[in-house]
Amino acid sequence: MSNHNSSSRDATSKLWGGRFTEPTDAFVERFTASVSFDQRMALEDMQASLAHVQMLSEVGVLTSAEFEQIATALKAIAEEVKAGEFPWSVSLEDVHMNIEARLTECIGAVGKKLHTGRSRNDQVATDVRLWLRGRIDQIAAELTRLQAGLITLAEREADTIMPGFTHLQSAQPVIFGHHLLAWNEMLSRDYERLMDCRRRMNRSPLGAAALGGTSYPIDRARTAALLGFDQLSENSLDAVSDRDFAIEFCAFASILMMHLSRASEELVLWTSSQFDFIDLPDRFCTGSSIMPQKKNPDVPELVRGKSGRVNGHLIALLTLMKGQPLAYNKDNQEDKEPLFDAADTVYDCLRAFADMVPALTAKRENMLAAAAQGFATATDLADYLVRKGLSFRDAHEVVGRAVAFALNQQRDLAQLQIDELKQFSALIEQDVFLVLTLQGSVAARDHIGGTAPSQVRAACVRARALIDAR
Repeated sequence: MSNHNSSSRDATSKLWGGRFTEPTDAFVERFTASVSFDQRMALEDMQASLAHVQMLSEVGVLTSAEFEQIATALKAIAEEVKAGEFPWSVSLEDVHMNIEARLTECIGAVGKKLHTGRSRNDQVATDVRLWLRGRIDQIAAELTRLQAGLITLAEREADTIMPGFTHLQSAQPVIFGHHLLAWNEMLSRDYERLMDCRRRMNRSPLGAAALGGTSYPIDRARTAALLGFDQLSENSLDAVSDRDFAIEFCAFASILMMHLSRASEELVLWTSSQFDFIDLPDRFCTGSSIMPQKKNPDVPELVRGKSGRVNGHLIALLTLMKGQPLAYNKDNQEDKEPLFDAADTVYDCLRAFADMVPALTAKRENMLAAAAQGFATATDLADYLVRKGLSFRDAHEVVGRAVAFALNQQRDLAQLQIDELKQFSALIEQDVFLVLTLQGSVAARDHIGGTAPSQVRAACVRARALIDAR
């Protein structure tokens, strides 16, 4: 049985241990360590360290020889990390201390100069931003790939008629490609939010040190430029304690996952035998251990479920920050696991969708047959009567009575005879059947944003031009 009062090493062996007279409790050492999860920022940590020591050499705080020695060793350590050969230690707490200790092992006293003019507070704030920036760029690429696939599928289904729903009841006929482009609109807004987040995040906190800056003659603009930041974080207190960028990313992620969840719900419905509108390739589905006939849409179901996970990360970060005084607090160690998992989950869900959605098969005859049910062209009949001179409210009442009659006859409006329709309004003529057909209904909505096939094709062209311009 372990002794919680024991310690794996003396307090003075810590990089910060000079002030302490007894070792850290072994349990506390494990409890407070973050290296198990922040080690994934190791390459970003060394990227920031390289920029920092290059700047220090340029302003004369380090010699060029010291810079070269540190830079060469950091690059070698980066290769150890990539190869999975780096000796991570919980006793060294975090990714920063592990790398600095390894650097000192490799090159001796010169390695101890790495931390000149900075603190772990501005160091971690820089590392997280660098890591997230790279992940944002990967997510943006997958989001664009999904949108490109959606647009291609929408073009392919620009003449496919399906029922449009409100309250999950048949409302009006629409084009399947038009429905897919509605998903694309959601994703376009998500992309804009992601780029806004990236722009505000891409500000360098490096040089803020612990909280008030440093007395060394540093050049913060130089390190920002070396690291590809667009701006500096102007206030040192805010620079080390700000986690708005992580919260904003998780807000983007939550909205995106809500959109993917809505699309997932529709995919699950459409693959059911009750709808039978689409077929997903077998590689995105699984079977049942007891019911051999089952083909379960596991990928969209899982994406739908993961939306709750990402929402939780947003709430966790908001709650983490809401009670913190300036500046840095140990609480902020809790920012990384929610952020990392949110980014990983979003990336994986987008990758799954980008692979799956363009590969689905529309069951066009089933969609058309479903659109013919539920009096989907009732609104078209009302519009027809308005064009004949009737007020819309009166037309609404006429069509309501016609629908009630058709229901009693167990026929659709388009299946009624002209004399049957005329009993509800003398304004109805033979040309009414042009608007009562599904094809006539969708073709009539020929304006920007409408579901006419010609408009769907034009919308695809515009949508593709937007993503091509990124």
